[in-house]
Amino acid sequence: MVITPCFHCALPVPSGGRFTAVVLGQAREFCCPGCQAVAQAIVAGGLEGYYAHRSEASTHPQALPSHLLDEQALYDRPDVQAPFVHHDEDLAETTLMIEGISCAACGWLIERHLRTLPAVVEARLNLSSHRLYLRWKDASLPLSQVLNELRSIGYAGHPWQADEASEQLAQDNRRSLRQLGVAGLLWFQAMMATMATWPEFNIDLSPEMHTILRWVAMFLTTPIVFYSCAPFFRGAFRDLRTRHLTMDVSVSLAIGLAYVAGIWTAITGVGELYFDAVGMFALFLLTGRYLERRARERTAAATAQLINLLPASCLRVNEDGQSERILLRELRLNDKVLVHPGAVLPADGRIVHGQSSIDESLLTGEYLPHPRVPGDAVTAGTLNVESVLTVEVLALGLDTRLSAIVRLLERAQSQKPRLAQVADRAAQWFLLISLIAAAVIGALWWQLDPSRAFWIVLAMLVATCPCALSLATPTALTTATGTLHALGLLLTRGHVLEGLNQIDTVIFDKTGTLTEGRLTLRAIRSLGPLGSDDCLSLAAALESRSEHPIARAFGSTPLMADDVLSTPGLGLEGRVGTRRLRIGQADFVCALSDSPVPSMPDEPGQWLLLGDETQALAWLVLDDRLRDDAAALVRACKQRGWKTLLLSGDSSPMVASVAEQLGIDEARGSLRPDDKLQILQQLRAQGHKVLMLGDGINDVPVLAAADISVAMGSATDLAKTTADAVLLSNRLQALVQAFTLARRTRRVILQNLWWAALYNGLMLPFAALGWITPLWAAAGMSVSSLIVVLNALRLTRTKFDKPTPGVVDSHRPLPA
Repeated sequence: MVITPCFHCALPVPSGGRFTAVVLGQAREFCCPGCQAVAQAIVAGGLEGYYAHRSEASTHPQALPSHLLDEQALYDRPDVQAPFVHHDEDLAETTLMIEGISCAACGWLIERHLRTLPAVVEARLNLSSHRLYLRWKDASLPLSQVLNELRSIGYAGHPWQADEASEQLAQDNRRSLRQLGVAGLLWFQAMMATMATWPEFNIDLSPEMHTILRWVAMFLTTPIVFYSCAPFFRGAFRDLRTRHLTMDVSVSLAIGLAYVAGIWTAITGVGELYFDAVGMFALFLLTGRYLERRARERTAAATAQLINLLPASCLRVNEDGQSERILLRELRLNDKVLVHPGAVLPADGRIVHGQSSIDESLLTGEYLPHPRVPGDAVTAGTLNVESVLTVEVLALGLDTRLSAIVRLLERAQSQKPRLAQVADRAAQWFLLISLIAAAVIGALWWQLDPSRAFWIVLAMLVATCPCALSLATPTALTTATGTLHALGLLLTRGHVLEGLNQIDTVIFDKTGTLTEGRLTLRAIRSLGPLGSDDCLSLAAALESRSEHPIARAFGSTPLMADDVLSTPGLGLEGRVGTRRLRIGQADFVCALSDSPVPSMPDEPGQWLLLGDETQALAWLVLDDRLRDDAAALVRACKQRGWKTLLLSGDSSPMVASVAEQLGIDEARGSLRPDDKLQILQQLRAQGHKVLMLGDGINDVPVLAAADISVAMGSATDLAKTTADAVLLSNRLQALVQAFTLARRTRRVILQNLWWAALYNGLMLPFAALGWITPLWAAAGMSVSSLIVVLNALRLTRTKFDKPTPGVVDSHRPLPA
């Protein structure tokens, strides 16, 4: 059978398709009236050249967000436009986010179509960010009409507004990047000028050129100190005012004294230049802070995105029973809202009329919608799947369950691990001892030989500058991070590899983590005269008319079903040819033929019954397939003596079945995010070190609170930015390899720390005795740092065992 692709979106055209239009001089077939209408609008506007220029098929119009005409009319209200529309005399300008763009031809089409409108003055689309800058005469063309014009050619537009916190972080990030660039560029130049004055390189250098090079190095270093290093000095002043010692104090002293000493040398010609040391300190430290800032920026943006999941408007039912669209901020407690299929619930509430299925994967992680009837509670941010609901509002804003998840996330992120607190206290004592020692030794030398006191103090500060000590751990972790990145595991926090050595408990999520997160049809058990293939075709015909996620497991069929009715929580009923059929719960299906319910096969999975008006036809079992390497991961955890738990929001018997199949010690189902967090906190209170592996927004609080958290590559953006590591390839074997690398990384870190401590322990007394000049102190510091880096690079040669085979797929193939 030859499948004809839709000319607009490339999806298959159903057999007997009746949607056609003439494009580029030929009759074209379309999969639905939406694609047909879009194509006709493009042709009518004289823009059919779009189809000649595009490189990819367009997004399916029916897959775009549903923006009703009355919702778009809200954008014409002045109070709604105030935050994102700016007026300049008779012109208005705004930025819109455009959805549905697939290639450059889409941008060409959007700009050309809008520019044909007489009231549009300027329309420019940024293809990389999908933002449309628009200037138009709003007196003659309302904004809602602009959005309707975009929809007429297959694209959805909505106002784009930058979150203030994210925008501030972005500005700080750009400033940090400029400071880093200035430090790197000028350091290389200052280093060359400084090295040229060294006796080892000073060959036939005239005194005049020697003086010029000293001044050149000083002028090149000055922007590094006063621009690039400004954050260190501000931090040092702040910490000194609060009587709190941090690395900023030590770094600022070393940089400031080295710079002052360099100026003295440049003016008098006495002593050595240390401008290259200033640039090196700045470059290393600014790089680390820049990477830290970028991580905070991603987390803040993802947290803001979670709040933005709520709709901008909703349909409120007035006292006369009529619905009106209002902004979400205008909603009040005890109001009644109308929620259509495919719409997101705007607030927590209770169903007062209608029954439907609700997709609660946002909160529970369970991908199957749950049936809901009058009297049941529903949650803001969840999706209505099947039928129209009338909901009474019981909680708004910060009182909703969605906001509670955000608060749990923020609270978990604000908790500093005990190891970090100990490290902070140890760093303060180290800095205090170093500064006191330098002051005491400086005072002694001032009594013995004032001409040498300053240089000895500077040598002590340079020699004890925690460069090698600060590089000992992060360099090893960075090297190991790169090694694991090549294997498909992206580490977003530096403590993961170190922390894996203390883990004794592992918490797994089920759906999308140990399983693939999608239902597949595993087997068909025929009960009547029809064969398995015929039963599958009949079931697929019914399910093809459903939007329920289960329907995707049945595939396509040439048969067509008519008069299909959905009963939430029970199943589907429809007619295929002359046969009336039902598929779903056994009691619901057998009621059609008034026959007894056949015995269900004694196998795990979600069983559906197919029947007609005379008898039950077949059992069909759906299953969420385990990942091939899930068993290898659990086995690796058990080999290390770790306790394993399975915590899932799924309420099905599959939770216990998965735990039994993989050998997991303990399994709990029907858990909410706060339930999971409470279990984790109990484990930590008992002294356990916990590793969490999850993938959904419902896992975010637990991911944030765990000692180490890992998110799947297919996880939500918020879960990935909250987690300490991300499995980019969704290959669990990479986590097993991380366990091996963690042990070797710990050994390298200990070696680096011992070397750094030995170096500081030897150099400090030598510098205090005046046996080491500031030049040799800087050279020793550089050699010490180089040794630390080279030792860490050995982690790139780590050899891993060959991947352990996962479980053999026990799913029976479908009958032929």
